[in-house]
Amino acid sequence: MMRLARSVATAILLLSTTTFGFAANKVIIILDASGSMWAQIDGKPKLEIARESLRTVLQSVPGDDEIGFMAYGHRQKGSCEDIELIVPPQAGSASAISAAADSMKFLGKTPLTAAVKQAAEALKYTEDKATVVLITDGLETCGGDTCALGKELEASGVDFTADVVGFGLTADEGKQIACLAENTGGKYIQASDEKALQEALVETVAAPAPAPAPEPAPAPAPEPAKPEFNFMPSVVLAEGGPDISDNSNAWEIYKANADGTRGDQVMTEYGELKTNLEPGNYVVVGRADEAKVEQKLKVEAGQVYKPLFTLNAGTLIIHPHASQGAEISGEARVDFAYPGGSTTHYGDAKATVPAGEQKVTVQIGAGTVTETVQLAAGQTVEKDIVVGVGHAVLNAYYTAGGDKADNSGIGFEIVKAKKKIDGTRESVEHSYGPDSKFWLPPDDYVAITTFDIAVVEQPFSIKAGDNQDVKVTLDAGVLAMSAPGAYSIEVLSSKKDIEGKRKSLGLSYGENWQQTIPAGDYVVVRHASDQGQDKETPVTVKAGERAEVTVQ
Repeated sequence: MMRLARSVATAILLLSTTTFGFAANKVIIILDASGSMWAQIDGKPKLEIARESLRTVLQSVPGDDEIGFMAYGHRQKGSCEDIELIVPPQAGSASAISAAADSMKFLGKTPLTAAVKQAAEALKYTEDKATVVLITDGLETCGGDTCALGKELEASGVDFTADVVGFGLTADEGKQIACLAENTGGKYIQASDEKALQEALVETVAAPAPAPAPEPAPAPAPEPAKPEFNFMPSVVLAEGGPDISDNSNAWEIYKANADGTRGDQVMTEYGELKTNLEPGNYVVVGRADEAKVEQKLKVEAGQVYKPLFTLNAGTLIIHPHASQGAEISGEARVDFAYPGGSTTHYGDAKATVPAGEQKVTVQIGAGTVTETVQLAAGQTVEKDIVVGVGHAVLNAYYTAGGDKADNSGIGFEIVKAKKKIDGTRESVEHSYGPDSKFWLPPDDYVAITTFDIAVVEQPFSIKAGDNQDVKVTLDAGVLAMSAPGAYSIEVLSSKKDIEGKRKSLGLSYGENWQQTIPAGDYVVVRHASDQGQDKETPVTVKAGERAEVTVQ
């Protein structure tokens, strides 16, 4: 796991010199924040994978790169206008972008074409070089033509590039948006899971163009014999401890500025380091996971340097469990808050962190538990942490014992059964599609299930260690409506209220409409563009059955 993390970090560090991401002076990253990002890959939500990858990228980007952040679908459900430039392109924007991504909701549609267009305009692509990086797990759902947009931006831009990461898309889906990248000279990267996403980043790294051959220089005067290596550092977790230069550590070497601060980076290496440094002043950082220490170094010709770096750190190993006696949970999020920083792991977690008081928070679904651990330098602490949650799998059925509603548009929201003083209930978790999985602390809950017009509430309770199959009965059927020549179709309740009005249950523009709807009697209205030309037809919908009606 550590080797994979280091290879990814190295690849991302090179992104500022590649055609992917940060090759341009100004870049806007667009993140798909639609509801489908709640879907899981290998037990981890896609939105968490995207957040973690984005956070890693930002930690490795040079501080003077001007990076902006845009998202769509993060504020409103069903809106094609929900596009926002959250962080304008600016130097030093890493923390602002990470904070925005971590706090973002994922619930809307996918207006990716309009988002790319707005990002290009924000970068003034007709005046300056501009790059947009789009990370999406879905196709355009708001009518935009991505291929045509790519040609338009390429034709009118000074030097515009769009790179596209298709996260979790099929090959056929990827072909539908790859043209956006290809038409602007960018790259399309297909990533089907977390590992593939990481490998895709590595594969897109192109080495900088080779520098032109220098003019022949006069033959130098003979130099005195040099040692094979003049810089061979070592690193330990605690004073007097063993050397850990065994590929679990990293070295970062920078030229030193006149005031002693870090200047241009010279190299990043892993494990045991033996190298030659030119005479001059340097800043050297020794690191093992989250622990690091910095030393200043003056290199003189003919001298050999073997500095020791003491990290004053220890190792935490956390085994997360959903309930007492359960197996280690691969779905757990483990947050380490150590002196001076924090880091996040998933599943069985191991982290080298600065010594001192550690706060370890384990989250499995809606359950969270925090423990405090005292960690001494050089110490390894291994703990089992039990969150105490139960597991529920939710499915919806048209009728009790009938057909399962196998549709990705089904929404499940879990709220606490006990109402607050204002009559509302606390929302706990939500998901979409059949076989929606929830990890919940012991309590009484209500599953609010929404499928088109049908909305059903079903109470259930969870105990720690439970593994429940919750079946929600919609008591609904499918109503297929056709109205040739209609401007719109509307469904009304058949019963009028005391004022003689019928409640509108939904409206759609066009000639055809299909909805899942509670069993009962309704009136389907065909609205024409000309006033006075409306037609209506009564219809009865039976639970578990399909009703078809044509209004002419």
